[in-house]
Amino acid sequence: MIVTKSYEDSCQRAAELIEAAVLANPQAKLGLATGGTPLPIYRRLIEDCKAGKISFAKVRTVNLDEYCGLNGSNTQSYRWFMDHNLFNEIDIDKTNTYVPSGLGDLAANCREVDKKVRENGVPELQLLGIGNNGHIGFNEAADLLHTETHIEQLTESTIAANARFFDKSEDVPTQAITMGLSSILAAKSIVLVATGAAKAAAIRGLLCNDEVTTQNPSTFLKLHPNATIIIDAALATAAGYEN
Repeated sequence: MIVTKSYEDSCQRAAELIEAAVLANPQAKLGLATGGTPLPIYRRLIEDCKAGKISFAKVRTVNLDEYCGLNGSNTQSYRWFMDHNLFNEIDIDKTNTYVPSGLGDLAANCREVDKKVRENGVPELQLLGIGNNGHIGFNEAADLLHTETHIEQLTESTIAANARFFDKSEDVPTQAITMGLSSILAAKSIVLVATGAAKAAAIRGLLCNDEVTTQNPSTFLKLHPNATIIIDAALATAAGYEN
């Protein structure tokens, strides 16, 4: 558990943990996330790569999820997001990067994700954000959760939160292909970064008791032996967390 002075500091700490994993194993597999949370983290990785402090030339990556119905050239797809916010700017071999497909045979695509997570070793590190309802990946708060990759019907709160990335709210996809909890928890280490008062209830459930509940999927991280949660002081206060 790390409480920082600011979200900027949180992203710096997360970037340092990612770079440490790569420096320890230049052929490391990284589990990556999309959305607003990791953008400053990726900018720091880009800066350090261009400065010659780190190389991703032999790194492999697997992404958590992708919207259903969008191809990789769509500017709202997560393949496009990763290419333009990280992969195109570092020295990674893009053939070693994997973002799930939300098109075609979705059942086969789900099986492929789980295969990619585990082939030639599980990720050294899985980067996560957290939704307002505690979702990780697109595993929404519900009466039951899935262990393997599956197609998730997105909740109204998640659709509303993602609408800021689209021109019109009705353009936001309502389904996504996402890793299930066993694939996420398979990583050797997990780093979750969160900021903002809207995440306070979810973070409270994750940090302030020993309960695990499907109504807050992030609480399953309590079962992982090497999960690092990074939040800023403002969120810690809002969540009622005492370091």
